[in-house]
Amino acid sequence: MTQTLALIEEAAKKSGLLWVQGPTGPSRALWHVWHDGAAHVVGGPGEQPLDDLGLTDGATAAVTVRSKDKGGRLVTWTARVGELAPGGEAWTAAVAELKGKRLNAVGFDSLEERWARECRVLRLAPTGASEPLPSSALAAAPLPTPATTRHPMPAALPRLLRRGRRK
Repeated sequence: MTQTLALIEEAAKKSGLLWVQGPTGPSRALWHVWHDGAAHVVGGPGEQPLDDLGLTDGATAAVTVRSKDKGGRLVTWTARVGELAPGGEAWTAAVAELKGKRLNAVGFDSLEERWARECRVLRLAPTGASEPLPSSALAAAPLPTPATTRHPMPAALPRLLRRGRRK
C-alpha cells in the first residue's frame, strides 16, 4: 500500500491533469495541485466545471493520472472527496498553492476572494485503493461544448507554413 501511495503522489505531482470520474456525470480532465498528501482542485464560475460530477463532501471518485512523459494512463486510484471551507486554514494553504498554478487567471489580485465567494475547493485524498489498468482504451466521444473556431483557416496558411520550414 505504501508503494501505491508513493506512486500516486509522484505521478500526481508531475502531471498537471487528473481525469476524475465522480459518482455522477462524465469523466473530466481537471487541473490540480498536489498539496498535503492530496490533489486539490478548484471549480465554479470562471473555473473548471465540477457540478455535474457529483463531487460532494464525503463522496468517492475514481482518479486517473497520466504519465507526463508518454501521456498514457499511469495509475487509477480511489479518492475521498472533501470540500474545504472558505477562509479555513486548510483552504488558505490549498488556495495559495492553486493560485500559483492557475494560468491565465482573470483578476489575479482578487482571485482568493472570488474563489471564496463563487467557487469550490475540493481535496481528493487517496484512500489507498488503486484499480488495475484496464486492457481496453476507454476512448470516449468528446463532451459537447459551445466552443467554436471564430474564423475559417486562411487559404494562405499552408503556403506560409511551408515557407517557414525552408529557412
